[in-house]
Amino acid sequence: MKKLLFAKFKESFFSVFPIVIIVLFLNFTITPIPFPNMFLFLFSSFILILSITLFNLGVDLSLMPMGEYIGSALVKSKNLSLIVALTFIIGVFICMAEPDLLVFASQVNGIPDFTIILAVSAGVGLALVAAFLRILFQVGRSRILTVCYLLAFILSGFTGKDFLSIAWESGAVTTGPIMVPFIMALGIGLASVRGDKTSEEDSFGLVAFCLLGPILTMLILGLFFQPTSGNVLSVPDLFSLRQVFHLYWANLPVFCQQVAVALLPMILFFVIFQLVALRLRRKTLLKIVVGSIYTYWGLVLFLTCVNVGFMPTGYLLGRSLVENASPWLLILVGAATGFFVVAAEPAVFVLKEQVEEITEGAIPARAMGVGLSIGVGISVGLSMFRILTGISLLYIIIPGYLLALVLARFVPPLFTSIAFDSGAVASGPLAATYMLPFAIGACEAVGGNIFTAAFGVVVSVALFPVLIIQCFGLAYRFKARQLEEENILPMTEDSIFSYEDKENQPANQK
Repeated sequence: MKKLLFAKFKESFFSVFPIVIIVLFLNFTITPIPFPNMFLFLFSSFILILSITLFNLGVDLSLMPMGEYIGSALVKSKNLSLIVALTFIIGVFICMAEPDLLVFASQVNGIPDFTIILAVSAGVGLALVAAFLRILFQVGRSRILTVCYLLAFILSGFTGKDFLSIAWESGAVTTGPIMVPFIMALGIGLASVRGDKTSEEDSFGLVAFCLLGPILTMLILGLFFQPTSGNVLSVPDLFSLRQVFHLYWANLPVFCQQVAVALLPMILFFVIFQLVALRLRRKTLLKIVVGSIYTYWGLVLFLTCVNVGFMPTGYLLGRSLVENASPWLLILVGAATGFFVVAAEPAVFVLKEQVEEITEGAIPARAMGVGLSIGVGISVGLSMFRILTGISLLYIIIPGYLLALVLARFVPPLFTSIAFDSGAVASGPLAATYMLPFAIGACEAVGGNIFTAAFGVVVSVALFPVLIIQCFGLAYRFKARQLEEENILPMTEDSIFSYEDKENQPANQK
């Protein structure tokens, strides 16, 4: 356990360290930050390393096994109506448990927080049901994604422009550190309903559906509600180090309560399944309990440091960068920051490990991490360009997702699922609590409309990793085809191309 804990700590340290270097460089060169605020950021960075370490360890011991056990127990009931109903309830509960959603809802003035949370949660529940039915009846992913995104594009034409970016942003902020590990593990359990050779591949794609569902429900909500202007973020006035520690001490109980409320429905759900169907051994249960404790405190510390330390720092940097330097430097700094920020996302660690395991090393975790970083760097840079020019978010997401849907016709289905999951995972808590405040600060400095220009940075973060990973899949396909033509890699029934042909067949021929 000590060896594993040290490995997790080392991984967390080298993920957060580049962000600290960027902020320190900006502080001493272009955008000086008051010393108490800088100390708050540095202290928060240290806590962030500890929190990611605890969280990643807890996920391996608790959330992943819980999701897989519940998914397996659901499909063993063989009652389709019961599975659909419980899958919807799980989706709603998991989404309501996502602390990022609470932060996001509080930043939208003029619309009740509960209304936003309910609409987004319902979207996740419906999306999870659709993903399970897709697995069960073997409907092609690309078909469903194409229909849903075209519907989203159509609804965007009727939604108010001030609500448009908020609606597209809503899906990205839900795929955070609680939802991603649980949903991915649940997918493995649900995919076992068929138990054939493609069940592992079908475990991917659920997170992508859970990103898309809230977008549709929020676009519908936008037909009836519009946000109002007002102060979205506030930066605490700090004059001493004592105030920094007092700020932490005052906010820690708030996030202790939030995370407890967030995790409680999942734990109760698991307890019910344990009593009714699972009946796991005591040793297994003890491991899950210990992992849940690690997960709880990891999330508490994570949310405290990103909300108390990272949100104000991101806001100050974005605003100061525009005021003290050329606004166009904002694009370069945003791209560099985005490149490194995604490496510290807790859920990214989970996805990279699962992808490497499920593909048997065909997609190494390190290569995937670099691809995600490049994608997020490009997306944040474009988001900063959008702030400076005021162009609509639709000019980025419509061509981007159309290209992704076209590539889905040529990329092996496994890579398509991983790609869309990667985009959803990349837009996690650090994107919502650091990059979004950074964009808001820059937007206010240039006098832009934060609802049309600043909001949308998180969904842009979710888009470009999709394209990057699909390019990985395209390269892999060409390489595999070349090897087959040279008779180095024999064509087999289980090859990636055979699976692609199977997925495009009608369900009754499989």
